Amino acid sequence: MKKKMRGFQLGTIGALSLSVVSSVSIVICNKALITSLGFRFATTLTSWHLLVTFCSLQVASWMKLFEHKPFEPRAVMGFGVLNGISIGLLNLSLGFNSVGFYQMTKLAIIPCTVFFQKKFSRSIQFSLSILLLGVGIATVTDLQLNTLGSVLSLLAVLTTCIAQIMTNTIQKKYKVSSTQLLYQSCPYQAITLFVTGPFLDAFLTNQNVFAFKYTHQVLVFIVLSCLISVSVNFSTFLVIGKTSPVTYQVLGHLKTCLVLGFGYILLRDPFSWRNIFGIFVALVGMLLYSYCCTLESQLKASEAAASAPLSQVKDGVTDPLISIEVRSGHVNDDAAAKDPGRSLSKDLHA
Repeated sequence: MKKKMRGFQLGTIGALSLSVVSSVSIVICNKALITSLGFRFATTLTSWHLLVTFCSLQVASWMKLFEHKPFEPRAVMGFGVLNGISIGLLNLSLGFNSVGFYQMTKLAIIPCTVFFQKKFSRSIQFSLSILLLGVGIATVTDLQLNTLGSVLSLLAVLTTCIAQIMTNTIQKKYKVSSTQLLYQSCPYQAITLFVTGPFLDAFLTNQNVFAFKYTHQVLVFIVLSCLISVSVNFSTFLVIGKTSPVTYQVLGHLKTCLVLGFGYILLRDPFSWRNIFGIFVALVGMLLYSYCCTLESQLKASEAAASAPLSQVKDGVTDPLISIEVRSGHVNDDAAAKDPGRSLSKDLHA
């Protein structure tokens, strides 16, 4: 059992590391694409990301790198369409709200997920509160409310929470891997955004994606962004499957802090003591969250180890417990924080 636990922990660390590296990379790439080259079509770009991801997984399937495992078609279709809708709603939320209110919308995803799942201890809830406070200090500026924007934000939070909870639930219910789920849901997400993306982007930016002047440099950055997105999308499903939607959101806020730091160091973005203090508080919250989750997972492991001999005697089972789950799951938030027209969707993605 210890070997299984060690393997599970190494797999989780690998998934978290891949998610951080790929997400920060795509943010830097998309920042150059949006701010320097003026390509502001967030939803359409996300649909291209998903199409490239599906093509990559199709090639991997042909090469027998993973096994295609069909399961409930309606569940896959509903999940894929819901993910696509949540991305569009997040972009609309940014378009109809101030940047500060949009950041608050993203912060609201964690409390909403905790409310839906209702399985977190007070210590974890406390650590999440510190984390949200720190990210709020670092990123939230003006708060301007309007009725339509508030409704869109509420719908964006609800659909995002449900979609991320479904990512975790479907993998466990149907015994499918993150790769298998991403492979089957990608087409529905891509089609949803490919059809609605140009209209949504035109509405938010007053520009036509098909009339944009695609220079050599723009095409290079678009291709690079799409290639990195394969890793981003894969790591998203991998992290949520191995941990939970809340852990994925915590990781997302860590990436936000890293993006702020890299933006200052590499791109000389404006940075204040408020940003530094907020990032420090957020990191304290993340460390507390990790510590509390580790304690609870160790407690569950010891309880499972103590109850295993009893269950083996009762049921005649000789194999040890296979694994113990650690229950703690748009691509450019930095660019979105600078220009409401520059949102690059939720990343499935960063």
